[in-house]
Amino acid sequence: MKSELVRIVLPFLFLTILNILLVFFVLHWIRLFLRNPKRPMIISTNDYARLKEDQVLGRYVVNEQLHAFLNTNTTKLKVATVGYSVNNRPIKSITLGTGQKKILMWSQMHGNESTTTRAVLDLINLLTSTEGFLKNILESCTIKILPILNPDGAYAYTRVNANQVDLNRDAQNRSQPESKVLRAEYDNFKPDFCFNLHDQRTIYSVGTSSKPATVSFLAPSHDAERNISSTRELSMQLIAAMNAELQEMIPGQIGRYDDAFNANCVGDTFQMLNTPTILFEAGHFQDDYEREKTREYIFYALVKALETIAQDEIKRYDRSAYFDIPENGTKYFDFLVKNVSVENSSQKRDIGILFKEVLEGKKISFVPNIAQTGNLDDFFGHATYDCLNSRDMDYLRSTNLRELLSI
Repeated sequence: MKSELVRIVLPFLFLTILNILLVFFVLHWIRLFLRNPKRPMIISTNDYARLKEDQVLGRYVVNEQLHAFLNTNTTKLKVATVGYSVNNRPIKSITLGTGQKKILMWSQMHGNESTTTRAVLDLINLLTSTEGFLKNILESCTIKILPILNPDGAYAYTRVNANQVDLNRDAQNRSQPESKVLRAEYDNFKPDFCFNLHDQRTIYSVGTSSKPATVSFLAPSHDAERNISSTRELSMQLIAAMNAELQEMIPGQIGRYDDAFNANCVGDTFQMLNTPTILFEAGHFQDDYEREKTREYIFYALVKALETIAQDEIKRYDRSAYFDIPENGTKYFDFLVKNVSVENSSQKRDIGILFKEVLEGKKISFVPNIAQTGNLDDFFGHATYDCLNSRDMDYLRSTNLRELLSI
């Protein structure tokens, strides 16, 4: 009797356990897919090379270049002057599409952060191309872009505006004309999403790794406790979509910006107003101080974001994938010089050098300055030299670093 019972029950138990395991694995793979759904890239590198706005290159981007671009596209674009800067320079807006989902994006809030402006011009070329790329975006979305919010800062190549005010710390007071313009556009347009486009310094690494943070994202906080509201969750899911795309191109080079709450920051303010807001930070790519490669990756991120919104696919991405992106570290110098002799001593030290960006005419020069000395074993250099290596020493002595390093 017992053996008969065992003969009947054991296969049943085995099949039950097998089915449970099968369900577990299916759910596991579904979860992985939701966190990182893979789709083929809709824009190839060849497409991008064709669409890139090659009349606007380099770090120094001002109203004159923007207006020249707009003047060649008058029949394709809806352009308006939405206000004026402290020094009476016009602030332009560009509107594309007719859809119900509204996206507001602005660049060069900090005048010396132009990489995203160039990427936005490339995006406009894509959305107005006769090849019909992503027609569904323009049918599903209305996109309003302020390419240069701080034209005075752009002209002087400074972070601040002409009154020496950081516009990204003026969201509450709105003491500056540029801040008032942005808030008026937000209030009148009533966007469903906001894209806050910036550059970040070369010091940033992806966590403590040796990878530079070429692109960083942030879903800004809406309170001091950094709680996750429904709108902040949408920001995280959209970032997860962009991260999944970029990881295919620059694996390990995407970081997550610090989410400390500051109500004076525009992103935090708009998140407080229940609008999903995303901070884009264009960072350093290897040997790309003009940030033309980073520009390309920001372009791909923008395209992926718009496609995800247009196709109602945000919910396909799990917010936990946002937290999988490592927070930015500060582990980089532009030059890291190892084992530099200390004068009148047998000791050696490391020297970390950072570039200061200096406007000379209409070009940006990168002037080296010593940022830190001592034992820098925990840091990386975008270029690293060792004074114990004769070839490195010969190179250093042939450059303007010789006097700076006293070698």
